Amino acid sequence: MVNQSLKNKKIIISAGASGIGLATAKVCLARGATVYLCDIDSKSINKLNKHPLRNKRLFAYLCDASNEYHVSDFFEKVKKKTKKIDALINNVGIAGPTGSLEKLKSKDWENTLHVDVNSHFYFTKKTIPLLKKSKNGSIVNISSTAGILGFPLRSPYAASKWAIIGVTKTLAMELGKFNIRVNAVCPGTIKGDRMKRVIRDKAKFTKVSTKAIEKDFISMSSMKQWILEEDIGKMCSFLISDDSSKVSGQVISVDGHTERND
Repeated sequence: MVNQSLKNKKIIISAGASGIGLATAKVCLARGATVYLCDIDSKSINKLNKHPLRNKRLFAYLCDASNEYHVSDFFEKVKKKTKKIDALINNVGIAGPTGSLEKLKSKDWENTLHVDVNSHFYFTKKTIPLLKKSKNGSIVNISSTAGILGFPLRSPYAASKWAIIGVTKTLAMELGKFNIRVNAVCPGTIKGDRMKRVIRDKAKFTKVSTKAIEKDFISMSSMKQWILEEDIGKMCSFLISDDSSKVSGQVISVDGHTERND
């Protein structure tokens, strides 16, 4: 039986043309949703031109999510297509610098928090009026297990992900009366290009081989395996579906149970 749990739902996904965002978009499209996504990477956006649902149930736009003016322009385009939105998936985030806090450059700290936190603010602020027109609105904020446990040598990233959880809890309180649910998803060690860069940077900083760092990351979870981008997409799909109509204010880890994060 085909899963159509998101049929007729209209969804916005930020940073949706690659990685977790694209995997989530694919799951949502397969389950019947119409997806409005944006991304800063023009090449990734252009790759979607050949998607069979492009300009039917998939609409993709170029947008720097850390620029409030770009975000406003994106929403003007979305509002020409629809008068309401059923769900927002805030996926924007950068890994930030690797290193001990006292050696970090202020500009790198500030840029990580600006991109990872302010982008969520811009998108959420613009989406709330559209969500209020939905009968069962939902916001999913992509945080990280670093936002629960911390992450040595990655303090700006951990700080930004803790902030996202704080915003999630607060918005769940503010928006519940409008039947808008707000939850956070915390991915563990995701197999993909971003984690390859994180492993490379940590190997360089600690002077340990990338293979050893990769093995150590996998060993951090009870299940001793990578988390896939599609795993996050499936969790997001559940949280924006009517099947989770009473789930709000929750911080849900998809990580194979992280035992340590050192």
